[in-house]
Amino acid sequence: MFAEYKPSLLFRSGHYNSIYSSVFRKVDKPSFTREAVPTPDDDFLHVDFLRKNSRRLAILCHGLEGSSDSNYIRGTAGLLYEQGWDIAAMNYRGCSGEINKQLRMYHSGATDDLATVINYTSDNYEQLALVGFSLGGNLVLKYCGEREQSIHPQLVATVAISVPTDLQAGSLNIGRRSNFIYEKKFMTSLQEKIIAKHQQFPEQIDLAPLRKMRKLYDFDDNYTAPLHGFDNAVDYYTKCSSGNFLSGITLPTLIINALDDPFLPEECYPYSRIADNHNLQLETPKYGGHVGFCSYGENYFWNEWRILEFLNEKSG
Repeated sequence: MFAEYKPSLLFRSGHYNSIYSSVFRKVDKPSFTREAVPTPDDDFLHVDFLRKNSRRLAILCHGLEGSSDSNYIRGTAGLLYEQGWDIAAMNYRGCSGEINKQLRMYHSGATDDLATVINYTSDNYEQLALVGFSLGGNLVLKYCGEREQSIHPQLVATVAISVPTDLQAGSLNIGRRSNFIYEKKFMTSLQEKIIAKHQQFPEQIDLAPLRKMRKLYDFDDNYTAPLHGFDNAVDYYTKCSSGNFLSGITLPTLIINALDDPFLPEECYPYSRIADNHNLQLETPKYGGHVGFCSYGENYFWNEWRILEFLNEKSG
């Protein structure tokens, strides 16, 4: 059994663990090689690779307004690469520092783009694994669950960290006063992106609702949903929440959601939904925050070692 996460006193605060990991952690940037992966709709996905001619590839999927440069991607990529895995770190549409070409951007359920990356890489590997964080965790779980028995044959395991398996509950929770600092950070970044997208498509994106917008829920209702073919935020959340797809997952899958995660409400701990699926393993450490799990003074954090152990166990 993998060692329980037992942080020092300071990191027993979910907020501090989350913020430290995101803002103050120092982790070297891997020597990625970037490739522009073409999409079927004449767009591109920037994917950053680490290669050592391994037979195994881990595809890493970042969270909301993250990128391959996020600390948790750097840390996970560094450890897995050291331990014999090749790495493909996705940047969703518009998240690589270069705006994408089409009107659509990215969202929590855009599994078509994940499938594009899987298909692009699969010819060069015997085994593939998926690792997602927060929004990326929802993405990899939904991908696996909606495909059920038709899952890509080279995929051997999936890990999802700090996952909002109920997107509507998660969106409302991030809007609580205690989470103001996180919501403001996300909204500032998303507003900049929608303004840039308006400059590309001025006739199709109305910026009027943006001026008084403060909530992620409202952003999803006015922009994420209509830009990606959903009726409204509720329709988007319902159709893309990974909790609705867990029963269909046929791969060995590990979900790690810390109990003190400030982003996650009760609905995002899907104990009952996984009970009848032996492929799913849900771990709920008492501490860890949101994509935190800090191990102060160490190069790699607890969750990164846990990811490595699980993937090695399932890849044989």
